Amino acid sequence: MEATAREFNQNASRILAAAERGERVTVTKNGRVVATLSPVTTETVAAYPTDPMGDDEEGPVFYSGSTVDWSAGRGSYLEGFGA
Repeated sequence: MEATAREFNQNASRILAAAERGERVTVTKNGRVVATLSPVTTETVAAYPTDPMGDDEEGPVFYSGSTVDWSAGRGSYLEGFGA
């Protein structure tokens, strides 16, 4: 639905009722869009995703620590790299 600023001013309750029913309303002034009214959803959306992997309890777990045993000496972890 599209309405001019003057129509919106004169028929605000009718236009807001249309938005409440689910219509998207574009308000124009002198031929250019100045506002868009859209229905409000009651769906709750988190501001930041809390679990990007979903609810999978068996998903991968990443640790910030190193898993390389540096105490083994230079030869053991460099084998196969030509060192």
